Amino acid sequence: MRVALFPGDGIGPEVIAEAVRVLEVVCGDAIEYDIGLVGGTAYKQTGHPLPPETLEVARAADAILFGAVGDPDCDNLERALRPEQAILGLRKHLELFANLRPATLFKELADASTLRPEVAAQIDLMIIRESNGDVYFGEKGMRKTATGRREGYDIMSYNEDEVARIARVGFETARARRGKLCSVDKANVLETSQLWRDVVIEISAEFPDIELSHMYVDNAAMQLVRNPGQFDTIVTGNMFGDILSDQASMCAGSIGMLPSATLNASKQGLYEPIHGSAPDIAGTGKANPLATILSAAMMLRYSLGMAAEADRIERAVAKALENGARTADLGGKLSTSQMGDAVLAAL
Repeated sequence: MRVALFPGDGIGPEVIAEAVRVLEVVCGDAIEYDIGLVGGTAYKQTGHPLPPETLEVARAADAILFGAVGDPDCDNLERALRPEQAILGLRKHLELFANLRPATLFKELADASTLRPEVAAQIDLMIIRESNGDVYFGEKGMRKTATGRREGYDIMSYNEDEVARIARVGFETARARRGKLCSVDKANVLETSQLWRDVVIEISAEFPDIELSHMYVDNAAMQLVRNPGQFDTIVTGNMFGDILSDQASMCAGSIGMLPSATLNASKQGLYEPIHGSAPDIAGTGKANPLATILSAAMMLRYSLGMAAEADRIERAVAKALENGARTADLGGKLSTSQMGDAVLAAL
């Protein structure tokens, strides 16, 4: 099987390196790797954050393991050339529409959560985020008003087919978990969300065994902190999912712990930690590689058909934490590579 490695910017290369070490132990020569340039690194070498050569590597791969993009040196570039366009471009060109972000508190990290331990212990949920539409992909720009004032605009929209597609992923995921799906929207204010809610209700007829509920996004943000145990599977749009999944990561202890998968209809997936490039700590060895290692486990499970190997990696991460392994974000002193060593020792 072929895996495309896109380390990217900042701490991306450091955390990808640790995930590859783990994959090589667990999978041996079952995986071949191709490396591509993305983000600010790609722009500085090729003049574009997602060069054609990288896109070809992505198309030929069974799965993509992605580090992070983001470079302060590129902040003043026109938007089409900024590092973040690499991830948006991959989602668009590969039709990666279903983002899966699990949030589970490892019991060993109860003290790392910002929530009280008895509240944090309830967290075991999956956020299904639509990732190929919404305001991120809508028409956008800058213009002048009739009085000559500057005005920025970003168009939020979904059509019913886009909503139906991600809703089915939500229902199917809930069926494989505890049978509860909460659809998050803002239907009391947004027409886009009203369509979202209407279509989710229509699709629910195909899944009579799943308990469906609806929640406004502001309430969902509050409930994630107040009572996270009420959630099993959440399905929501691109922008709301981006915000809620980052919030869930801190409830679960650290943004350095949460993996993600973004899949297309063929189950080809892009797998990445949900944290950013963290340029302030790049090269210092302080980055937590566990989210990337857990993303690699998701890659084995969802795209490469290696569920047993995925389970083994996840058990090794839990064992390393049980043995006291902690990077700085978890209140410890291990370096990035030392945390990788701890997982390898557990394996």
